[in-house]
Amino acid sequence: MRRMRIPATIASSVLLLAACSTSTGSSGEASAAATPLQELGEGEGELNLVIWTGYAEDGSNDPAYDWVTPFEEETGCQVNTQDGTDSANMVQLMQTGEYDGVSASGDATLRLIAGGEAAPINPDLIPNYADIFEGLKLQPHNSVDGVPYGVPHGRGANVLMYNTEELTEAPTSWDVVWEADSPAAGEISVYNSAIYIADAALYLMAHNEDLGITNPYELDDAQFEAALDLLRGQNEIIGQYWGTAAEQIESFAAGDMLAGTSWQYQANQLTDSPIAATLPEEGSTGWSDTWMISSGAEHPNCMYMWMDHMASPETSAMATVWFGEAPTSEAACEAAEELSPGHCETFHATDEAYFDQIWYWTTPQADCGDDRGEVCKDFAEWTNAWTEITGS
Repeated sequence: MRRMRIPATIASSVLLLAACSTSTGSSGEASAAATPLQELGEGEGELNLVIWTGYAEDGSNDPAYDWVTPFEEETGCQVNTQDGTDSANMVQLMQTGEYDGVSASGDATLRLIAGGEAAPINPDLIPNYADIFEGLKLQPHNSVDGVPYGVPHGRGANVLMYNTEELTEAPTSWDVVWEADSPAAGEISVYNSAIYIADAALYLMAHNEDLGITNPYELDDAQFEAALDLLRGQNEIIGQYWGTAAEQIESFAAGDMLAGTSWQYQANQLTDSPIAATLPEEGSTGWSDTWMISSGAEHPNCMYMWMDHMASPETSAMATVWFGEAPTSEAACEAAEELSPGHCETFHATDEAYFDQIWYWTTPQADCGDDRGEVCKDFAEWTNAWTEITGS
């Protein structure tokens, strides 16, 4: 995969991006005052992206999965990528102003919008946007007051991955990663990010109803402390806090880890190992990712071309089959069937009941979103607590 290089200073021949001055109110929510691109011009020859691992494949990992090279050949936009380790890291990278766009999850999108790093889009310049499932568009994490701030990439659940030889009875609950007497104790692998606190809250929603948790991202003092207590206990049986997909793949392939929270992508890369993945009975956290353009993009035309390319049936099919997530349109599902029969059924692409069990990553805020008012813990407090628990 191509790595990001420091771009040379180049004179843009025709910069058609209108001024994008996003205003931020006292609530921290950005207004929809920014002006999106109004006309698509020639590509600027380069495109710098922050991505989740596996979101911009050029055939170097598997020649059958290459959607970067055709894009470069068609548009003349050379694609450079920087993998993000987690959403906080991706936000930080976008704040440098060195990147044209990002594949952002819901716990990053709101921060990018509120901080003015992301610009709204003009769907008229993205022909494939019209065919995207309505359930993915104009969601709270990718729009403001009905104005879209990006193009949906796909969606999926954070799954429970486990070693089938060591855990011969297939787990049906997340208790295998939380309980002290777990058969995987000491060899448990979980995501090293403050957003993982929501996984603890989700488990408590099902196993401690007295706490009254109704949303794992909206936690008041008592609920937050209960989640932290659960995480502190889990810390005693953790074998790995993984930061990149490659780290977790290596540990499971070596047999060092037996169970943990994961993405389907890792399971897809471990087909030669005794590994399976499942959605436990409590449901799960998950993601709905969005391609967002930087409000200061140096190569806006290339970024618009990329967003349309990623929303095309062929590319959406290839990218989501490769990573292991639901494609974004009916046409993409038809294309995915050619690559991996049954893919859309496996990943519940059109099954809204399935996704009703998934709590998409979102940015925790002080405002609980209900009649409790501003007594919930915001993401800064989540980050501080996570650092205290993990020491990282």
